[in-house]
Amino acid sequence: MTGSVLFYVQHLLGIGHMQRVFRLADSVARKGLKVTLVSGGEALAGPVCGKFGRIVQLAPIRALDASFKELVGPDDQPVDDKLRETRRAALLSTFAAVRPDVVVIEAFPFGRRAFRFELEPLIEATRSRRPRPLVLCSLRDIVVVPQDAARYREIVDRVRAEFDFVLIHGDPRFVPLEASFPAAREIADRLIYTGYIGQSDQTSGGDEGAGAGEVLVSIGGGAVGTALLSAALETRRRGCLSGVTWRLLAGPNLPQPAFRSLARALPKGVVLERYRHEFPQMLRHCRVSVSQAGYNTILDILAAHAPAVVVPFAAGRETEQQLRAERLAARGALELVRETELTPARLAHAIERAIAREPAKITVDMGGARRSADLIASMIKKPESLLRRADEDFVSYSARGIISA
Repeated sequence: MTGSVLFYVQHLLGIGHMQRVFRLADSVARKGLKVTLVSGGEALAGPVCGKFGRIVQLAPIRALDASFKELVGPDDQPVDDKLRETRRAALLSTFAAVRPDVVVIEAFPFGRRAFRFELEPLIEATRSRRPRPLVLCSLRDIVVVPQDAARYREIVDRVRAEFDFVLIHGDPRFVPLEASFPAAREIADRLIYTGYIGQSDQTSGGDEGAGAGEVLVSIGGGAVGTALLSAALETRRRGCLSGVTWRLLAGPNLPQPAFRSLARALPKGVVLERYRHEFPQMLRHCRVSVSQAGYNTILDILAAHAPAVVVPFAAGRETEQQLRAERLAARGALELVRETELTPARLAHAIERAIAREPAKITVDMGGARRSADLIASMIKKPESLLRRADEDFVSYSARGIISA
C-alpha cells in the first residue's frame, strides 16, 4: 500500500525511547509505508538503529545530567533561541517535504514539555494542511508527570484538542495508564492499548550461546547506572558467584572516564563491554541478570524467563522504573533492590534469592509494534471508517488479556 508516516522522538539521557520508536518504525515500514524518523537527541551507534527508510537528525539536545533540569545542545552549550529556531525550521521543512498521512509524536504531551517550541508549530502545520494528517501520541506504559492538577489539565486539553489517538504500548491489566496518570479516564476515548513493543518484533541474531551460565549486569544506554556497575564489581570481589563469569554491559552512553575507571579495576573472571546486539539471547542462557528496570530491559527479561535482580533508576522524581519493578516483584517475576538501599551485601542476597527459586513466568504479548503498524496502516487506508471504530477494535486487544501469569 502507499502512504507516509513521520515519527518524532526526543531522547534526553537513555536510549529506551529511541529503541522503542525504532522497533515501531521498522514494523510500520514492513507494511509498505514510507517512514521518516526525526530524532532530536544525540545520534546513536549502529547496533541500536533501525533498518527502515530515512532518519533526519536535528541539532541534538540532551540532558546535562540525571536531574533533567538543564538541557544542552552541541558542545554542551546551553540551549538558546538560535538552536531552537534551527531545529524548528528543520522539523517543519521535513514535514513539508514528506507530506505524511500520519504524524506520530513520542511522549508529548505527557512528556517533552520543554520541546513545545518545535512541537506546537508541527501540530499547527498538521491542522492547516489538507487533507489533514492524523496526529498520534506514542506512549510507554508508565509516564512521569508532576503531581500538579494544572499539569494534568494541560495534558488532557492538549490530547483532546490536538491528538486523534494515544497509542499506549502496554497492558491495562498489568499497569493501566491511570496508575501513573490519574486523569486518564478523561481521555479514555482516545486511548488505545497496543501491547508491549518487545524484542520479538525483530529478527534475532548473534551468538545464540553467548552469556551461558554468566552473571549478566546491564544498565541500558549507560548514561545512568555507574553506581550499579560499581556495586556489582564490589559484590563479585566479596565472593558472590566467584566461580562464574560476570559480564558487565556498560552501554554506549556511559562516560568514557567512568568506563576506563571500571576497566582498570576488573577482577579476574569479569568482562566489561559496551554493548551486545544479542543481549536478549544472552538473557535466555545467563545464570542471573542484574539490571535497572527500563521498559526494554524488562521486556527482554520477561521474554527470556531469566532469574533477575533489578535496581530501578529513581533519581529526582523518576518513578517509572520503580512502579514497573514493584508490580513485577509482587508477582514473583524478579527480585527488587531499591536504588537508595543498594549495597554489595543487599545485591548479593538478592542474587542468591533470584537463583534459588524459579521466577514466575509471566507471558507478555510483545506484538505491540505489529499491532500499532496495523492500526496506522488501517487509518491511512480507511481513515473515516476506522476513526469511528478504532477505539473499540483495538482496545479489545486488552480485553482479551495481553498479560497472563
